[in-house]
Amino acid sequence: MIAVATSLSDRVLGALSEVMDPELDEPITQLGFVRSVRIEDARVTVHLRLPTSFCSPNFAYLMASDAADALRRVDGLRGVVVELDDHHDSDKINAGLAADAGYVGTFGIEAEESLDELREIFHRKAHTAAMERCAEQLLRTTDVTVDDLHRVTLADVPAGPHKEALLRRRVAVGLGVRPADPLVVSEDGQSLAPEDVPLRLRFAKSVRISMEGNAHFCRGLLATRYGSTA
Repeated sequence: MIAVATSLSDRVLGALSEVMDPELDEPITQLGFVRSVRIEDARVTVHLRLPTSFCSPNFAYLMASDAADALRRVDGLRGVVVELDDHHDSDKINAGLAADAGYVGTFGIEAEESLDELREIFHRKAHTAAMERCAEQLLRTTDVTVDDLHRVTLADVPAGPHKEALLRRRVAVGLGVRPADPLVVSEDGQSLAPEDVPLRLRFAKSVRISMEGNAHFCRGLLATRYGSTA
């Protein structure tokens, strides 16, 4: 196999495309949150933007921090600057990022929880939504019924983007990805009794619909604020 070299700009854009909006579970590049990328002398400066100036500061910091971390892993870069534009806490967030102060160091007593705790909350929501998508796909396209789901394992989930997303989310929350692992699990990753599956699925569907609705709403707000999400 012939190795194909990628340019520094391609690697930078690739890294940013792996950064997920922590609440919506979609890449920040697809959501239009990356306002600009400038590379000069192997140093990158990225400006991010959000749909409104009053988006949650902890969410805004988490997204910007994840972007900076992703860019620092790009081979060939000698410097990384990530700045958040047009947010009511932009100055505070940008200063914290520049000083590598961390979430608590940036917000001090205003920080309600650590960044790891916040990230865990979003990861669990993303896993719940991904689990529901896979279960719904099976219910729509196979003979599997709700009464069967407590026996369904990861091996029964067809390959494709839904399964790939689910496996990534399971790893993020510390769950196994063995073929024999159950698909539908409780909030803490435990197997469910047959009678508990319908309630779990209803909750998971509400999470998934909420996330998808919020993503659509955010795109609309961003387009209204800046004229385009491109």
